[in-house]
Amino acid sequence: MNPNEEIAPEVESRAYYRQPVWKRVVVISAGPAMNVLVAFLILWGLFLIKGQAETSTRVAKQALRPPAARVLMPGDQIVSIDGRRGGPEEIRKATAAHKCAGRQTNGCPATTPATVVVRRNGQLRTFRLIPRYDAAAKRMRIGFAFDTTYNDVGPVQAASLSVSWMWRVTKGTVSALARIFQPEQRKQISGVVGTSDALQQTIKFDVAQAFVVLAIVSLSLAIVNLFPFLPLDGGHIFWALAEKVRGRPIAFSVMERASVVGFLLVMALFFIGLSNDIDRLRGEGFGVR
Repeated sequence: MNPNEEIAPEVESRAYYRQPVWKRVVVISAGPAMNVLVAFLILWGLFLIKGQAETSTRVAKQALRPPAARVLMPGDQIVSIDGRRGGPEEIRKATAAHKCAGRQTNGCPATTPATVVVRRNGQLRTFRLIPRYDAAAKRMRIGFAFDTTYNDVGPVQAASLSVSWMWRVTKGTVSALARIFQPEQRKQISGVVGTSDALQQTIKFDVAQAFVVLAIVSLSLAIVNLFPFLPLDGGHIFWALAEKVRGRPIAFSVMERASVVGFLLVMALFFIGLSNDIDRLRGEGFGVR
């Protein structure tokens, strides 16, 4: 891929920089394309096997924390909170109506208890629980998560759901990286250590969710790799297209100097991710569950 590299005359015509622009773009795009394809196949298979997820009003067996952990049980159906009935969103709004006495800080208790009515084994039970503010979720919580049910889907719908899901992840990833200079956004970036640890914890917790994490990792690699900076694949595509627009080759020395920007970007992302991983390891961990 270096035009200054000495290669045997009999294979010189096959050198990367001797190829037309379209062929170079196709070759370089193959890597990110495979990452996208792997992510799609993982999600498509999961949708086919498990179906489309739908949040129910039942308490999930995971993530039960105080104060709910003391009285609620997995499988309990949330009937109402403070007399407010409806789906998960309505129940969240009812919980959010409770506020802390002063500034809402992580873990601060609400000034008023929430009246929670649940159906357990066909019988209604009422509990009074004090919500606490969850800074990570940016809302008041009682300490439980809603369970998820799955509806069967066909191959075509599974493909459509996979593409929609991938598009949401793509927009979220690009948006987060675009706001990398904002402290809160910067804290969301994980490095190799964080990704590995989170995946290991997730595999122990839920194999299907572990495949979802793998799909996110594969798709995120494709997105980052398509950024228009050398030595990323997107940088090679950018300079190939620039050559097409210019009508003649661009000096390799110019691209080498421009690659410093890409190298610094990659190193900055690596440093931020590793720093965040170290902070999480020293604190509460990666919060998979």
